[in-house]
Amino acid sequence: MSEVKIAAETRSEFGKGAARRIRRDNKVPGVLYGRGSDPIHLTLPGHELLLALRTSNVLIALDIDGKSNELAIPKSVQRDPIKGYLEHVDLQLVKRGEQVNVEIYVHTEGELAPGGYLLEHVLNALPVEAEATHIPESVTVSIEGLAAGDSILAKDIPLPKGTKLAVEEDTVVLQVLAAQAEESEGEAAGEGDESAEA
Repeated sequence: MSEVKIAAETRSEFGKGAARRIRRDNKVPGVLYGRGSDPIHLTLPGHELLLALRTSNVLIALDIDGKSNELAIPKSVQRDPIKGYLEHVDLQLVKRGEQVNVEIYVHTEGELAPGGYLLEHVLNALPVEAEATHIPESVTVSIEGLAAGDSILAKDIPLPKGTKLAVEEDTVVLQVLAAQAEESEGEAAGEGDESAEA
């Protein structure tokens, strides 16, 4: 789990106009909340934040106005749908040793059994509980030799030490489906022939 230091400033201007001015200066408006304290409205450096967010569940050490140091994890990130730049970020306060609920990506390794099967990610990310400073970036599970009807449940995924599932053990995370594209194309072609004869 990587920790990234970012200098942030508190802000007192709100609304769309203020947010546009902040973004014009290559900065990002954000909110820091948690632990029962009042939300703190922040301005964060855009480029540094963008680099930090490339790591999922990154731990951010915030230096706020050069006075206070806080640890936070990203909870919600809004991006411009066309240009992709950061529009706003919500950060959650955490402290060392604290357990937090996050989602981690599920990567697969290996090959499905021969036969043109399709792998469906029922959950793209797995909800887990982990210590705030030891959140895994992702987990990897083998799909080697799986065929139609096979599935991988949450309890089948190996988790790093200190990480616990935050969903039911029997939750389906991945399942293998039979490919039906060729069949339906053949049926469609057959229907076309019949209408041509009529």
